[in-house]
Amino acid sequence: MTETKGEKILDKKFSRRQMLKMTGLGAAGVAIGATGLGGVIKTFGMDFLDDDSTVTNKVTFYGKHQSGIATDVQKNIYFASLIVLVKSKQELQELFKMWTPLAVRLMNGEMIGDSMTNGMIPPKDTGEAKGLDAANLSITFGIGPSLFEKKEFGLTSKKPAQLKDLPHFPKDQLDDTYTGGDICIQACADDPQVAFHAVRNLVRAASGKVSLKWSQAGFNSVPVVNNKKQTPRNLFAFKDGTENPITSSQKDMNEVVWVQSGESKNWMTDGSYLVARRIQMHLETWDRTALKEQENTFGRHRDSGAPIGKKDEFEAMDIDRKDDKGNFVVPETSHAFLAKSVDARILRRAFSYSSGIMDSTGSYDAGLLFLSFQKNPDQFTKIQNSLGRIDKLNEYITHRGSAVFACFPGIQKGSYIGEALFKTL
Repeated sequence: MTETKGEKILDKKFSRRQMLKMTGLGAAGVAIGATGLGGVIKTFGMDFLDDDSTVTNKVTFYGKHQSGIATDVQKNIYFASLIVLVKSKQELQELFKMWTPLAVRLMNGEMIGDSMTNGMIPPKDTGEAKGLDAANLSITFGIGPSLFEKKEFGLTSKKPAQLKDLPHFPKDQLDDTYTGGDICIQACADDPQVAFHAVRNLVRAASGKVSLKWSQAGFNSVPVVNNKKQTPRNLFAFKDGTENPITSSQKDMNEVVWVQSGESKNWMTDGSYLVARRIQMHLETWDRTALKEQENTFGRHRDSGAPIGKKDEFEAMDIDRKDDKGNFVVPETSHAFLAKSVDARILRRAFSYSSGIMDSTGSYDAGLLFLSFQKNPDQFTKIQNSLGRIDKLNEYITHRGSAVFACFPGIQKGSYIGEALFKTL
């Protein structure tokens, strides 16, 4: 990540006040000036940076909704679930205030502080992304149901009814190592080092305030045909995300993804609920399965992604269609058939992962970091319950991790991550 002229101005400010105390009291509403980072503003006793529209491969931080949800899916993800260590509401609020300008800097393709420093102390930035551009980095923040159970924060009355741990589904074999969390940070980028660098530095800046519970790196490859991005494939080689709502359609996104006024707690309006599932895919078993059986498992043709019996990926799937023998064309135990059998939609934003081998079996520890966004986690639950025990895909996968988070609405200029939650207190 490149340094800008404005960093010299900012680094003087960082040296005058420790990064972790950026939320100290100060005069509100005083403009400090503009730099190559965008405008630097002091308000509510905080330093705010603006998006830099001149940056290459830049995703906007500020807006009605958080980035990383409707944003075009990037090639890489680093997802982290955190445990909160602070013991008061004020400290929690200050944590999100402190993270806000750091997230802007990272998404501007910059380091969070000058890498050149006194050699007797650690640099402010870990430095591994120096020289790289923004790589379409998006950073998304969410909070889990367990955060509201910590009485010291006084947030119990602000917990949305929708934010609760997912029920136990058939075939779940969850490992607590990959389950739950108080806060999540989802960093997606077209460079794996940029994504990791973002989470690493946000967690490092919050040393003593949070600890890592679990994390997962993931990857995607997005084919491009005639300058148009295609649907990425999972490790079973099938396209993943064909039935997604149209992210450019406000109507579609409002119906499926964005919480509307009155649908949840007021602070969640324009936010979304995130479901995370770490799904091991049994590649060795799959690789011994005939192609026709693979297609019957998904309910789609592997190469085209089209529903069985059709040719185009985006042709409507008619689950009631039968052949001349009275059998369903799309097998009724297939993943797609069962998912389409309920009136529920979600926005899938999944990434593949490969984390070595399973110690007990010697098989691949590889699969899908399944992420979905929806205005209510019940949308996911309806689909997962429909899949139940009869989904043929269950023969080839095991759900190992699970979490649900409430992702804040977008951050406005002069505001901070999660301000809506604290303003209502």
